[in-house]
Amino acid sequence: MVGPLEERNVFGTPLEPCGTDPITGFYRDGTCSCGPQDIGLHAVCTVLTEEFLDYQRRIGNDLSTPRPEYDFPGLHPGDRWCVVAARWLQAYEAGVPAPVVLASTSERALEIIPLEYLDEQAVDVPDDPGALL
Repeated sequence: MVGPLEERNVFGTPLEPCGTDPITGFYRDGTCSCGPQDIGLHAVCTVLTEEFLDYQRRIGNDLSTPRPEYDFPGLHPGDRWCVVAARWLQAYEAGVPAPVVLASTSERALEIIPLEYLDEQAVDVPDDPGALL
């Protein structure tokens, strides 16, 4: 079994952190690692948008409302968050996917989502942004 430190991203390289403010991940460790307990597969590292959050609320997955009993702060546009792969795919098919940080998205997302879909929504920035010029 692969442990969190050995998990891979969709590139097959070590999984990079997704977000710590607020702290994300099924294990609340800042990564989209998906161990055997994560039956929902919180594998996709997203940068949340208003449209994505609104859509999630409409389908019964309210990510915006704080839930102190679960130590959940409620999310806002711009937050980075590990979302359930099936929910991301559902939003993609509805035309409102959240942008994806591929280096921080677990390779397990590929069990549900074609890499092409994730790649279309990629917002990864290289270590040297000057390379984009």
